[in-house]
Amino acid sequence: MDKQLKHTSKFLSLVLRHQPEEIGLQLDEHGWASVEELITKMNAKAVVVDMAMLETIVATNDKKRFVFNDDKTRIRASQGHSIEVELDLQPTEPPAILYHGTTGKYLASILQMGLQKQARQHVHLSATIDTAMAVGNRHGKPVVLTIDARAMHDNGFAFYLSENKVWLTEAVPVQYISQ
Repeated sequence: MDKQLKHTSKFLSLVLRHQPEEIGLQLDEHGWASVEELITKMNAKAVVVDMAMLETIVATNDKKRFVFNDDKTRIRASQGHSIEVELDLQPTEPPAILYHGTTGKYLASILQMGLQKQARQHVHLSATIDTAMAVGNRHGKPVVLTIDARAMHDNGFAFYLSENKVWLTEAVPVQYISQ
C-alpha cells in the first residue's frame, strides 16, 4: 500500500471505528456511514479521497477492516470500534483454540486480570498463531497467548466472528489463558 493510501486508511479507521465526530460524520446504529458524506467530509478536512481510492482501500486492506454495503452507498468498519455500534453479529461456536497477540509489557497484567476489552467493544482473538504474531508484532516483541475457546464456550461465553474473520468476545478470564 502506498503512503497516501496508508495514511487515508488510518484516517478512515479513526473516523469509522473511533471518532466520526473528527469530521462531523454521522454513523447509524450499525456503524454505517454514507459514502458520499464520508468523501465530502474527509476532503473538507484535507484528507483527499474519492470513490476509487475507497474501493482500493476496502479491497486491499490486509486486515479487511472495512466493508461496503451491496450497492456501495454505505461503508463501515468490520470490527474494532471504541464507540457503541451494533454489528449484528450472531453468536458462533469458536474453534477449540484461539490466540491473542500482545507484547511482553502487557503480559503480567493479562496473566493477572485476563484479557479485557478496554476501550473497545470486544476482545480480539485470532484463529492462527501467525495472525496473533502479526498483531503482537505491531506493538513490539510479540507474545502469543493460547485461549481455551472451547472451555469458554462450554461455560457460556459468547463468541462472534466478524466479517474480516476476527474472533470477538467480551473478555477472557485468566483461567482460559496459557502461554
